[in-house]
Amino acid sequence: MAHKKMSPARKQRMAWLGLLAILALSIALPLVSYSVHWLGNDAIAQDVGTVVNPRSNYWRAVESGEGGYTSNGGSEAGVLIAPGGVKWQQRRDGPVAKYLPWAILGMLVVVLLYHLIHGKNKLDAKQLSGRKIKRWSWFDRAVHWVTALSFIALAITGLSMLIGKSLLIPLLGKAGFSWWAITSITVHNVVGPVFSVGVVLMIVLWIWHNFPTKVDIEWFKQGGGMFSKAHPSAGRMNGGEKVWFWVVAVVGLGVSVTGLIMLVPIYNLPVPSWLSWVPLIEGTRPQMQDANLLHAIMSLGWTALAVGHIYIGTAGTEGAFEGMKTGYVSEEWAKQHHDLWASSAADKGQVVVLENDKDASSANHNVSQTPA
Repeated sequence: MAHKKMSPARKQRMAWLGLLAILALSIALPLVSYSVHWLGNDAIAQDVGTVVNPRSNYWRAVESGEGGYTSNGGSEAGVLIAPGGVKWQQRRDGPVAKYLPWAILGMLVVVLLYHLIHGKNKLDAKQLSGRKIKRWSWFDRAVHWVTALSFIALAITGLSMLIGKSLLIPLLGKAGFSWWAITSITVHNVVGPVFSVGVVLMIVLWIWHNFPTKVDIEWFKQGGGMFSKAHPSAGRMNGGEKVWFWVVAVVGLGVSVTGLIMLVPIYNLPVPSWLSWVPLIEGTRPQMQDANLLHAIMSLGWTALAVGHIYIGTAGTEGAFEGMKTGYVSEEWAKQHHDLWASSAADKGQVVVLENDKDASSANHNVSQTPA
């Protein structure tokens, strides 16, 4: 049976029908799938919810504080993840490391500008009489210098650990900075306890001279005489020295305690039960992180203030360094900066004549060690 040939018109109609069918299916099939999803969304969600990856549950439990086996046998035995570490690092590398060190540089600029504009606070007396008053005993000076040198070592190593990575790697290279970082940590941990003992001794030795009095109020009103030729009255310690003492006492103890909190878990030192009331004393990782931030904040602020203290006690005030060098100050310096103390020392017969530093050293053994 012979097949009839399809006419061109019919072929054209079939082609159009095919195209329309393809377009219809391309639209209908997605719509059907969307409809199935919408209609069965709850059922599908319930089915999917029943299938849980066991590893996901495990890590959820770990992040929530669930313990497990670790090779660490210290206070953190069994702790798999310390979730507070990220927040601690953000705070340490963020506001603490980025902004607070600028306070030290700012103080250096202030001191430099003051010295360039005002110059050294010189003695009014053109010639010294040679009469001296004992201000510090040999033990006072020993405590001061041990604590001061410890402070400088801790400041340098502490800054190296805090911001040294960004400043020193370009200068020393990664290998050189690695060696310096390890050295800084070791020096910091060894010198820290020595410094803490020095702070405690300073408090015990000098607290009796540093209680505020009405004289200090007037001293502050006159700016301590730093911006004029006036010399406000002062006792053995003036108002500025008393403020510095209480900074040393309060911040020094704070830095020492926070440093101890960070060291105790590292060396697995036992904490006496009678110290359990002290905050942060347990030595857990979160407590160490909090102690680290407090330690850095207090240390940076203290270092900035120390720049001013060092300047005033050396290049800023004529005759001030002599007291911590030999134990004695000139009578002229005492009358100018501590007139009430100088008058009291004269009434007690504590003014002596010394020819040189050698005589001062020998006099340390002959004159009473009790400070005037």
